[in-house]
Amino acid sequence: MNTPIIRIYTLFLLLFALLVYFTSKWTVFDAEKLEERTENRRLLIAEQQIERGRIETADGELIAESNPEGGGRRPIYSRQYPTGDLFGNPVGYSFVEVGRTGVEAADNDLLSGEENEFASIIDQLQAQPPVGSDLTLTLDAEAQQVATNALEAAVGPGVGGSVVAIEPSTGAVKVMASIPGFDPNIVTNEQVFSELSTDETAPLVNRPTQSTYEPGSTMKIVTVSAALDSGEFDPDTVLNADSPKDISGFPLENSGSQDFGDIDATEALTNSVNTYWAQVGEQLGADTYLDYMSRFGFNKDPQLNYPDGQMAPSGVYEQGSLLDSTDSIDIGRVAIGQERLLATPMQMAEVAATIANDGELMRPTFFQEAKDPDGREVAELDPDVQDRVVSEETAAAVTEMMTNVAEEGTASGLSVAAGSFAGKTGTAEIDVEASLNRPWFIGFAPADDPQIAVAAMIERCTGCFGGEVAGPIATQVMDSLLAG
Repeated sequence: MNTPIIRIYTLFLLLFALLVYFTSKWTVFDAEKLEERTENRRLLIAEQQIERGRIETADGELIAESNPEGGGRRPIYSRQYPTGDLFGNPVGYSFVEVGRTGVEAADNDLLSGEENEFASIIDQLQAQPPVGSDLTLTLDAEAQQVATNALEAAVGPGVGGSVVAIEPSTGAVKVMASIPGFDPNIVTNEQVFSELSTDETAPLVNRPTQSTYEPGSTMKIVTVSAALDSGEFDPDTVLNADSPKDISGFPLENSGSQDFGDIDATEALTNSVNTYWAQVGEQLGADTYLDYMSRFGFNKDPQLNYPDGQMAPSGVYEQGSLLDSTDSIDIGRVAIGQERLLATPMQMAEVAATIANDGELMRPTFFQEAKDPDGREVAELDPDVQDRVVSEETAAAVTEMMTNVAEEGTASGLSVAAGSFAGKTGTAEIDVEASLNRPWFIGFAPADDPQIAVAAMIERCTGCFGGEVAGPIATQVMDSLLAG
């Protein structure tokens, strides 16, 4: 072939390739970067023209809606939150000025109509902006209000608290309360948003999923579960539980330095005996114990459809990061909720829900159902097993032991209207000299047919205990949900 013709042909191919590249650069290769550029007003305007779907609770309370502003064929929609700060943390907000958080971010495709492919095609053909699907959450507005009121009554100024309630058999999150909270209706004000972002009480932080705390003796439910399920212990296993005991070379004491002598596992859980359960942790060993922690969901984010930045993993931390080695872990103290162990209220609610559900951990979810603009159901709650954590036999034995805690032990001052319940108190000491404690309670009810599992936590109070402060909050939430 003639050399000049080959050169011209090659030149035309090169020019054609450059033409394809540059015409595709913004629409294909750099489309995502273009969308993220703050000066790109077209997408912001288009987003404001979308009528986002409504969000409601399982008991019919309207949480979020979009209302048109001004007239014309293509009005601008603004998001409004009728319940104010009641669901501010878990549901979040959606505004072009400040972005999205919570459920608004996690389910954005549904709420903005992007997941309704057929409707999107019709909308494009008609040059109309999409309309979002309506979303019903598993959350219960009445119980959420009960939880919020109980937390606010229990805490002091500037102190935070959390409640999480889960339906054990489905993983449906019925309550997620976090205080102090915020009203998403005012977040569009940049000055208010800046103030909320820098507020030392952190009202924008969803504490149940995002904040980690020392779980105290509530961790003993993981310990007794691992002990029984591994076959190394049973409820009648006797150990000496005097105080102090050397654990990892350092003395560990029981509450009030109380000596219990030779006791079995049931009595040790009933009275929350530190020296007994620390010995159990040491005898199980770090590898076995951490394996059971992982089964319960520790060492990773909760498997909840929720923004990654609003979830934190529970586990043993060092300098802000999870430890990836067992070499330096004092497993005896981890087994009683001490050492460098930190957990979210969501994680501890999952621990209770696992035992309540015969040893199976269900994947947690906010999602009840979604309907398109024509009222057709496009998706619904589909319960999903996350892990078989312990056997049914183990779960039954732990339930009996937790019921004993509620009847004769550290939670004996509590009650629920449904009758018997299973529970475990926890009191993490955060400043011994100032008598500052972090009270916890986890449990479920009814004990013989669990319908709801709850974790309640107050960040700090003086001279307080889990059974006295966190326990009543949890039982009020149980009563509210069981009555419904």
